[in-house]
Amino acid sequence: MSDAVLERLLADRTQFIARLAELVAFPSVSTDPAYADGMAAARHWLIARLTTLGFQDAQEIAAGGHPAVTARWHGAGPEAPTLLVYGHYDVQPPDPADAWASRPFQLTARDGRLYARGVSDDKGPFLLAVETLGAFLAVEGKLPVNVTLLLEGEEECGSATLGALLTKHRDSLAADAVLSADGARWRADLPTMTVGTRGNTGMEIKLRSAAKDLHSGRYGGVAPNALHAMARLIATLHHANGDIAVEGFWAGAKAASPEQCAALARIPFDVAQHDTSIGIAPSHLAPAHFLERLWLRPTLDVNGMWGGYTGAGGKTVIPALAHAKLSMRLIPGQAPMEAREAVARHLRAHCPKGVELSINHTRDGTYAYSLPASHPILLAAEAALERTTGRKPLRVRMGATLPLADIARNVAGIDTIMFSFATADEDFHAPNENWREASTAEGFAAWVALLRELNGVKRTAFHPTK
Repeated sequence: MSDAVLERLLADRTQFIARLAELVAFPSVSTDPAYADGMAAARHWLIARLTTLGFQDAQEIAAGGHPAVTARWHGAGPEAPTLLVYGHYDVQPPDPADAWASRPFQLTARDGRLYARGVSDDKGPFLLAVETLGAFLAVEGKLPVNVTLLLEGEEECGSATLGALLTKHRDSLAADAVLSADGARWRADLPTMTVGTRGNTGMEIKLRSAAKDLHSGRYGGVAPNALHAMARLIATLHHANGDIAVEGFWAGAKAASPEQCAALARIPFDVAQHDTSIGIAPSHLAPAHFLERLWLRPTLDVNGMWGGYTGAGGKTVIPALAHAKLSMRLIPGQAPMEAREAVARHLRAHCPKGVELSINHTRDGTYAYSLPASHPILLAAEAALERTTGRKPLRVRMGATLPLADIARNVAGIDTIMFSFATADEDFHAPNENWREASTAEGFAAWVALLRELNGVKRTAFHPTK
């Protein structure tokens, strides 16, 4: 049975790609002030596009950080639910630029994929949602539900003011649930719904061993080396088998239940193929054990470590300073501040003699998130995927973090579902970020089906205890 909205979207695919090319051309890097013009240009483009599509009140809003873009259509009536449709227009830095096969901010088609910074995370996926909503307005003059759009500008730098934004604009952003175009599906070959994410937190540490860098000949053997000390300190964070060695880090963590482990065992997954695809040595883990470590256990990682001379050639110095960035992925039950403080206590207790340790807590952190198993928007999304793929989707978790989910629950009291058509293997945050061209048609079909499934669902279904 044909669908006029979907037919319009599929007929418009060439223009959709052209609009996506315009959007990714704006270097909207939120973490670096040097890209402020690119951030502003992306916002102006979005406001103009949302207005053209028929949304009302397209505008910028802010709460002390990078502005977000919002718009709304609330013509479905008071009995219909209001969904906060979320995406983010900010992107990661393109560095290292020389590792790209094409220009980072120029959309390039190659072997069935589109390459550009932000094309997968998150400009392509959220533009799918926006254009689908616009097609409903164009063809039918209405949406099945009330919609408020929220396109954030700080997701890639930790959503620092998202909570304040939801609080400051509580009335205009009020909704019954969040439908996120961010979050990425796990695999392109397996229909899945992500029902949980890990939390995160992090810190930067610095070791000082002397007042200044020293000549390695005149002072070698008698002066401490900050990099040597950092290497020894970092090595204490894990046991030889890779397990976290920090006392108190697991405090409050909920171990995987037998039911969860049984569910993992039913998910088809080729560990050897995965290991080969990212160029690592074979892990030889059983699939269920692999997925448990990926989704249901916390991590503590070194994201960067530097000091001394790192330029071309040699410079024989004993570094006086060493730096490292640490991040933690957390599971249900762990409190970000408590996990971070456990790591800080460990670092202080194991700091080598002769060096001074400084710790900078770079962010408060985000709790792990789980979506209620019977949430109406989850059931609608599963039905939509089954309709468009012919296969019942599996429920999976994600090892990464979506700060929005934790913030929206704590500030607005609403749950978040991820309905993204990015995929985990598309190198977001890395050079040569890409997005499958096939995701356009797949995403349009699924978004149309989801909105059809929500037609007639009452707002009261989102609040069964009220």
